[in-house]
Amino acid sequence: MFSRRHLALGLVALAAPLVSAGPCDIYAAGDTPCVAAHSTTRALYSAYSGSLYQVERGSDSTTIEIVPLSAGGVADAAAQDTFCANTTCLITIIYDQSGNGNHLTQAPPGGWDGPDVDGYDNLASAIGAPVTLGGQKAYGVFISPGTGYRIDDTTGVATGNEPEGLYAVVDGTHYNDACCYDYGNAETSNTDTGAGHMEAIYYGNCTDWGSGAGSGPWIMADLEDGLFSGLSAGVNTGDPSLSYRFVTAVVKGEADEWSIRGGNAASGTLSTFYSGPRPSGYTTMYKEGSIILGIGGDNSNSAQGTFYEGVLTSGYPSNATEDSVQANIVAAGYETASLVSGPALTVDSSISMRATTAGYTTRYIAHTGATVNTQVVDSSSSTALKEEASWTVRTGLGNSDCFSFESVDTPGSYIRHYDFVLQLDANDGTKQFFEDATFCPQAGLTTGTSLRSWSYPTRYFRHYDDILYAASNGGVQTFDATASFNADVSWAISSGFA
Repeated sequence: MFSRRHLALGLVALAAPLVSAGPCDIYAAGDTPCVAAHSTTRALYSAYSGSLYQVERGSDSTTIEIVPLSAGGVADAAAQDTFCANTTCLITIIYDQSGNGNHLTQAPPGGWDGPDVDGYDNLASAIGAPVTLGGQKAYGVFISPGTGYRIDDTTGVATGNEPEGLYAVVDGTHYNDACCYDYGNAETSNTDTGAGHMEAIYYGNCTDWGSGAGSGPWIMADLEDGLFSGLSAGVNTGDPSLSYRFVTAVVKGEADEWSIRGGNAASGTLSTFYSGPRPSGYTTMYKEGSIILGIGGDNSNSAQGTFYEGVLTSGYPSNATEDSVQANIVAAGYETASLVSGPALTVDSSISMRATTAGYTTRYIAHTGATVNTQVVDSSSSTALKEEASWTVRTGLGNSDCFSFESVDTPGSYIRHYDFVLQLDANDGTKQFFEDATFCPQAGLTTGTSLRSWSYPTRYFRHYDDILYAASNGGVQTFDATASFNADVSWAISSGFA
């Protein structure tokens, strides 16, 4: 005997191919409608043509709404590229497509005091996560530590023990072991109010509470005061480490039952990693109905990850409904896109990088010991100085689409950022070092080439008082000053002095 939910879903399938319906159309047909729907890459309803997200540019603080190319379609990335040409841009709002007004904006400070929490969390770069969907360019939301989005006063989101479903499409290769890269239901107070006050998707390899099999990353659930992969805070060997570039992550819960499901967002079907009773102490839930992205319920914001799309539903979706949503996601055709633009760099070549700011055009990026700085260098300079101002281009240690810069005179040592100061350090082989030492070239904001950090794409190589920083346009540090920013982050790259 078919339930009304399965019959409704079947009628949608008979009326039109599921690929023409959006994920939220599919959930609605399954009697578990979306109460919040967020995506910077595409519309999640077949008829949706409203704003997907807003970006603000650094040159004049004006904003633009990015909409789909057509109803139900992919975001108009070209409009963003035109608007943001020769300046920096941040994602300021991620709009709720459900009609409930559950828009995600810059997260306020909360009960946890972590990196960059002197006030509101940071906003994401608008260009940090380029992808294509069906061959059309779009941008995801690249969450660096200290970055987060939130809405506390929501409409329609599950509270208490009410059932709900969640899914998110994330970058399966962008994660860390810190707390907490979440998307989902959290506290309205921005503080930890106790076990069961959250129900959010977590993605990463944090082992402070529980874990899955292997070394991660895993899909888990943040239920507050614990990340859970199954019945307890221990190891669920049925929750596998994932290595897909694009991951579909699913968490859903109802009275004394919850599930984790997941799969490759670019192909195949979903698998169930856990389905059963809630952990001890979580039988009755106390969900509060806030929505978070990239942070924990108390604003714990040391984690990193990339978000492309996701929803919260009313009611506990069936596996069949979620399987149809997964088919829709696969049909959307997520693929990688280049992180690099502008003049090309050649791996294993030697380069020198000259400042283009007026009055500083004789200065090149060099180093004095571990300090990365600018120095005046020319053909008559000493051999030692020429070597200090020369860098070997290497394939990016943290992302092979970008580059790392090895010192010519100190082989095995690379430029990396540490507390947003650039320094020369020996490669210690850690994931953190690889990420800190990876930079992505783009067309210079004024001329030549600008070099942005892969792990903090709002931050660029900048000279300030002759020292090199990973600086943002208008951040809280002195070296983030907006005056002369575009010129200070634009470099003329030539063959190396040595």
